[in-house]
Amino acid sequence: MSQDPIIIAGIPIPFHDPVLLTILAVHVAAGLAGTISGILAMMNKKGPGRHPLFGIVYYRCLLVVFVTALILAVTRWTEDYYLAILGTLAFAAASLGRAALHGHRRSRIQAHISGMGLSYTLMLVAFYMDNGMNLPLWRQLPAFAYWMLPGAIGAALILHALIKYSRWEATEPDSR
Repeated sequence: MSQDPIIIAGIPIPFHDPVLLTILAVHVAAGLAGTISGILAMMNKKGPGRHPLFGIVYYRCLLVVFVTALILAVTRWTEDYYLAILGTLAFAAASLGRAALHGHRRSRIQAHISGMGLSYTLMLVAFYMDNGMNLPLWRQLPAFAYWMLPGAIGAALILHALIKYSRWEATEPDSR
């Protein structure tokens, strides 16, 4: 006989097993820390200092979110397989974004911005796909909005960053 889900902050938790609840707690903590560190990386001046520090924290948090999402999705594959896909894509995008910095191609900064921005956007899409129907205001929206709103906002912010970087690069004397 199945038990009723645990409800925390209006969000039903489908697990009762203490091990899975612990994994979920780690997943949520890493997701929150990743969300905050990602914003801090985006908001800080690029170059040595805080930006790469917060970027490393974001990447490591995303790794934890990715691994825990895979574990949790496997336990409820039929309901949560899409979270495994989104987590894999988010971590792959972040990995490509990080790797781009170590290259020598002229477009490495654009690849970094695109990869890291896409990873952050996918992380938010996964959150809203999984929890949107339980959140105030979001529950009033149709399900496709859980994909479209974070995706559209993320794409606009990535495009803005790419344009801003291109303008900055064009004014730098070393860029020619």
